[in-house]
Amino acid sequence: MEQKKCCGPESQEKTNKEYETIRIEKTKNTCPMCEDYAKKNASKPVAVMCCEGACLRGEVARQAANLICHSLAPEKTVRICLGGAFTKDTGQRNLVGNAKRVIALEGCFIQCSSRMMKGVIKGLEPEVIVADRLYDFEKKLFGVEEVTESQIKTYAEEVAGKIVQKL
Repeated sequence: MEQKKCCGPESQEKTNKEYETIRIEKTKNTCPMCEDYAKKNASKPVAVMCCEGACLRGEVARQAANLICHSLAPEKTVRICLGGAFTKDTGQRNLVGNAKRVIALEGCFIQCSSRMMKGVIKGLEPEVIVADRLYDFEKKLFGVEEVTESQIKTYAEEVAGKIVQKL
């Protein structure tokens, strides 16, 4: 068997990655409703984890994820609690780890949800979709208060519609 050599920009990028170590206080608490939700939705083929940012981009991604999972394609998709999946090895993390397809709906290029979950699920390679590339808006805007609630909803509907077409 031929052994692959470590060379080129791809391998160099992998070896030059930097990591941040964080400490998360463990808890013995488990939410029975969350665990029931995870069990009920375990057979759905697509897990959707999402940016939970408080900015405009995060809010659009969050609303789009909810539309996809609770209105447009509830039979195929399950919405993940990012905090639960990231901080505790229970049902939410299992939904991500066991799904046939994992979509990371990111609000922006920083891609927080996918980076977080790669830190707790070895080998996770989610399909990353950067939501702010799927709708037209003034790129200088940051806060949710800088556009109307109806405009945020319109952006989220546009994002969700484009994603559902590819499920």
